[in-house]
Amino acid sequence: MGRKPRRVALMLDLQWPYKRHSEIFAGIQRYAGEHGWASIIDEFAHDTLRRPRSGADRYDGIVARVSHPLARLAKKRGVPVVNVWPSSPARHLVPGVFPDSTASGRIVAEHLLARGFRAFATLTSPHNVDNDLEVREFTRLVREAGFGCASALIPQHPHQDVAHWRKTERLIERALNSWATPIGVYVGQETSGRLVVQASHRRGWRIPEDVAIVAGKNEVTLCEQPRPSLTSIEIGYERIGYAAAELLDQLMDGREPPAEPVRLAPEGLVVRESTDFFAVDNVLVAAALAHIAAHSHRPLGPDDVARAVGAETRTLQNHFQRTLKRPVAAEIRRVRIERAKRELAQSDRALAVIARDVGFGTIQRLYEVFRRELGMSPGEYRSQRQLKSNA
Repeated sequence: MGRKPRRVALMLDLQWPYKRHSEIFAGIQRYAGEHGWASIIDEFAHDTLRRPRSGADRYDGIVARVSHPLARLAKKRGVPVVNVWPSSPARHLVPGVFPDSTASGRIVAEHLLARGFRAFATLTSPHNVDNDLEVREFTRLVREAGFGCASALIPQHPHQDVAHWRKTERLIERALNSWATPIGVYVGQETSGRLVVQASHRRGWRIPEDVAIVAGKNEVTLCEQPRPSLTSIEIGYERIGYAAAELLDQLMDGREPPAEPVRLAPEGLVVRESTDFFAVDNVLVAAALAHIAAHSHRPLGPDDVARAVGAETRTLQNHFQRTLKRPVAAEIRRVRIERAKRELAQSDRALAVIARDVGFGTIQRLYEVFRRELGMSPGEYRSQRQLKSNA
């Protein structure tokens, strides 16, 4: 006779349609299906734990956006809990699985720096741990590159009431007053990103030529409409849910919790119209960057780029060094690496096919570049960013 299915409670605020709720739920359900769990949606699991339960009705574990009452009562009842809310007030009391927000901040900064911007800003929300980590890393990288970053705070939920809405509008206008365009901006929420677009248009600023925006965590409907579409971070929240369920399974087996939260790197950046621009004053370099972005998947070298923009190779190299502080070949390689990273994170295509389609030609060259530039193989990069296919 097999083991009785484990009863796992889920307290995830599922009334919210955002990926950080629904996709985490989907990831947990994938793991639950593979392991025969009985999943019970209980948005008041802390209250359930207060009441005596028979052995048949007892929860074996809980995955939750953990509150203090839940953390306290779960400990009292001896029920393992895994937290999936990075800003939880009880995040230090129970094991957690979260996005690697430092990596998210790094991806955004590298993207905007590569676009040639020299002025930067962030608009994020207070008491949001994800945003805090993103801004810290974003600011560190742009300052390392020799530039400043104007950071401002706006409400997490501007739609809460009319007072919050008007306050958000005022704070965005105040932030824009301090910006010198062209500028690369990270906005923590997609809805706030839309408000920044509207405020910029009222000033006659163009998106992305004057203000290039990366916003939120790729809520697709908000990112794609209305135009311009918004570049955004794809976290891969289903992986968070799956990993949280996997960790809970280990805790239910009696294993010790990890000393630190588990953090999963984002899948990558989904690049859309709001950053589809190279903010360089040098017309020759801007044309070369656009050509590289459009043709890096084909055989391409510095001579090819120079011919395409009507310049001598040496002349173009000199312009690149003065403007971007890197040679043409380095930019071609960078773009190919970014394409390969997106393919590895978001598809199951064979490495040899990816190597060919992003412009590296051979799988050996793809391995060589990843080892040198990232310190890992393409397969290792993929395994860090994709769901496990088997238990």
